Amino acid sequence: MRVAIPVEQCWHAVPGGTARTTIDLAQALDARDDIEVIGVAARHSSPPDEPWRPGVPVAHLPLPRLALYESWHALRRPRVERATGPVDLCHVMGSAVAASAAPIVATVHDIAFRRHPSMFTRHGLRFFERQLRLTIDDAAIVFVPSQATLDDCVANGVDASRLRLVPWGVSVTDPSPEDVARARATFGLERDYVVMVGTIEPRKNLRGVLEAWRSLGRSDADLVVVGPEGWGDEIDPARVPDGVVRTGFVDAATRDALYRGATASVYPSLFEGFGLPVLESIALGCPVVTSSGTSTEEIVTGDAGIAVDPSDPSAIAGGLERLLDDPDTRLGYVERGLARAAQYTWERTAAQVVSGYEEVLS
Repeated sequence: MRVAIPVEQCWHAVPGGTARTTIDLAQALDARDDIEVIGVAARHSSPPDEPWRPGVPVAHLPLPRLALYESWHALRRPRVERATGPVDLCHVMGSAVAASAAPIVATVHDIAFRRHPSMFTRHGLRFFERQLRLTIDDAAIVFVPSQATLDDCVANGVDASRLRLVPWGVSVTDPSPEDVARARATFGLERDYVVMVGTIEPRKNLRGVLEAWRSLGRSDADLVVVGPEGWGDEIDPARVPDGVVRTGFVDAATRDALYRGATASVYPSLFEGFGLPVLESIALGCPVVTSSGTSTEEIVTGDAGIAVDPSDPSAIAGGLERLLDDPDTRLGYVERGLARAAQYTWERTAAQVVSGYEEVLS
């Protein structure tokens, strides 16, 4: 089976989780004997930065990104086959809905633009509304990574009979003690620390985390904020409490070393389609405080992490205090988290996706 997967998000200024899951799923599918994956992208003069290279062959259409996205959404042209040749399926993994002569399946990561429209520009809202409309009209099957996203899709007009719940896998490195020591030295981390990983944007709730950290008043630990600047959540440096370290973007190996060396992680996002940082954290033995009532709570089912009200900084602080001050409690979450993370593999995800492909082609 030959499958085209648009990978243009790998060239975005902030590729984020959408690009990461596209890369990992494409590679897991391509590793199978029954699937050949061909990536599709706009016209580019160079490949994306190293961390975001797709790992599968990529065919390029002649239009630059903005023109390609607008043409796909307005004209349903050009078809991916112009670059790839014949394919059996086109799997749209977020971003613009590509045009194809083959059946289209889609992945919807989240419908954040409907829940929190104030966090998006006017152009962004118009783009995502068109994306949702085309998904409803053109996709034979719609994959979603969480029950929360599935429920949102149903509430926003996607026929429940076309939805398939397929959680993501987890892809992490195995940092050595030397790797952890190197990461600590790089960022001057001499004390215990809590790590928060993710692109800085309003829904990640950095403001709530900083308020929680300020209320704890810890002199024996640091808060390490890892991730690129995103949009719309500038933090006044004068309001950042003591003991906060900003690293900016780091590569996967450094990120994983920071997780492994941390006492705990915190990810009380206001809204997620899945929440890869939560899964990555527990897979590396780093117990997590995350958000109740969201998709990330699904990941820590079975008491594999602490879920709190993300809108309440005192609840975030309370969760962190339990992990920082009670080694036995922390060890219990480490053990349950590792067992929970072992259930999430990209091989399993790929198998479930292929089952969906076969359903469409049958």
